[in-house]
Amino acid sequence: MDDGARDLEESGAGVATLVDAGVRRIVTTPHLDVSLTHDPERLRARIDAVEAAWARACQVHRERFPDVEFGLGFEVMLDVPDPEPDDPALFLAGTRVLLVEWPGLQVPPASRGVLERLLGADVQPLVAHPERFRTRGPRWETAARWREMGVWLQVNMGSVTGRYGPEAREAAVRLLAHGLVDCLSSDLHPRPGQRCRLQETRDWFEARGAHRAWELLTATNPSRILAGEAPLPVPPVVRKGGVMGRLKGLFGGEGR
Repeated sequence: MDDGARDLEESGAGVATLVDAGVRRIVTTPHLDVSLTHDPERLRARIDAVEAAWARACQVHRERFPDVEFGLGFEVMLDVPDPEPDDPALFLAGTRVLLVEWPGLQVPPASRGVLERLLGADVQPLVAHPERFRTRGPRWETAARWREMGVWLQVNMGSVTGRYGPEAREAAVRLLAHGLVDCLSSDLHPRPGQRCRLQETRDWFEARGAHRAWELLTATNPSRILAGEAPLPVPPVVRKGGVMGRLKGLFGGEGR
């Protein structure tokens, strides 16, 4: 559909990888610039192209993976300050939840106003990979302020395990330590050489005794979000070690 699988073979390999890791519900989120909402003809052309490709893939994959439920949405780039996401196809699998990101992994000065505009239009923003955005201050603090507004946060599994570098990992760990993450994403792009970080991330949680948090972030809350319900609070995820270990995890870098 864009920067993911290039053909049905790669797409099927990606689904197989997720199924082997225990996944039974997959929502595909190809990219879309929200500026297209100001050009109905181009927007419809993009949606139609994605829906056609998705339908072809589902027709093949449902025969091979009959126990998997497939859904469609978009990862919407907030590239203009006045988005008008009215088309139901833009949202995650029939909900009013809009998966959003910022251009070039840079947070613009007007980011808060854009999120407020969406919330005021009865749109629930779910910010994709907030730990990866470059900000003027600490990344996790910017994401925490979005969370205080009522925005939900989705962290990439690869960030927790260091795929996107130490800064993204540090931000992800701190957000988890403060209980500010609502769900996790595989961010799987099934191309040769790419691998799923699900088991590696699960091991990271298991090493911290964070079984409940893992269940909430990968099963309970995603199911609630796709049902149009608010995610449940997730307990802080910190390194084992009693009170001092918890304090270090919250305020230092020891959560890693």
